[in-house]
Amino acid sequence: MKNCFLMVIFSLFVSCNKDSKIRSEKGGIDVITNIYYNASKGLDDHQQIIISKINYWDSDIIELVPNIHLPEITDRVYYIRDSVYFDVGNKMEGKVLVFKEKQLSDIRKNLFNKKSGAVWINIPIYGYENRRNLTDTILYNRKAFKRFQIASKENFSIFYINKTDTILPYSLNPIADRDYGGRLERIDSYDKKRDLFTTVILLPRKYLDKEAEEIFQYNRAVDSIY
Repeated sequence: MKNCFLMVIFSLFVSCNKDSKIRSEKGGIDVITNIYYNASKGLDDHQQIIISKINYWDSDIIELVPNIHLPEITDRVYYIRDSVYFDVGNKMEGKVLVFKEKQLSDIRKNLFNKKSGAVWINIPIYGYENRRNLTDTILYNRKAFKRFQIASKENFSIFYINKTDTILPYSLNPIADRDYGGRLERIDSYDKKRDLFTTVILLPRKYLDKEAEEIFQYNRAVDSIY
C-alpha cells in the first residue's frame, strides 16, 4: 500500500520553469515526504522518505535517489540536462560519469517519462480549477507563504507558495508558481478514506551533496584537459 501511495505523491511533481526572473546557478533541492498513518488517532505512526536529492550547477543536474529504507545509500544516479535524462546507474558508476560522453553515446530519454526519484510532469494539480485562496501565513519562523486549498469528498489539501523571485531547475508545480508569483514548497494533504496525512516538502539549499560535487568537479577537470 505504501508503494502505491508514493506513486500518488509522485504524480504531483512537475518540472522546470524556463521563464525565470532570477535563475539559481548552483545548489541543491531535497524533495521529502512525511506520511502519517491513522492520522485521526495521532501522529506517532509515521514515516519520512527522502524522494530525491537534486544537485545543479549551471545547466547540468545530478539527481541522487536515496534508498527508501536506508537513505544514506544511493539507489540510483541520474544525469539531467534540458528536457532529457540519462540513467547513470549506481553511485560507483556516477563517479566516472563524463557529461559530454554521456550526451554523445547514450540514449536520450524524455525527462517527462522518468518514473523514479523526482518526477517531472507539466499538467495542473488535480482539482486546481476548483481551488480556494487562503490568507497568507509564515512558516519556519521566517518565510512568507501564499496559500490555497483544494477539497473534495475524499481529500483535503493545502498548498504553500513561497514569495520568491528565485527560480530553481525543479518545481513541485510550475503552473502554481506562475499563477501565484512564487515557488510551491509544501503540500499538506489528508486522505479521509485511508486516514492518511501527508506532507510533501521542497527544501532548497545553497550547497551540493558531496557525491554530486565530486561528479561536477570531475567533469570540470575533464573539460579543462580537452
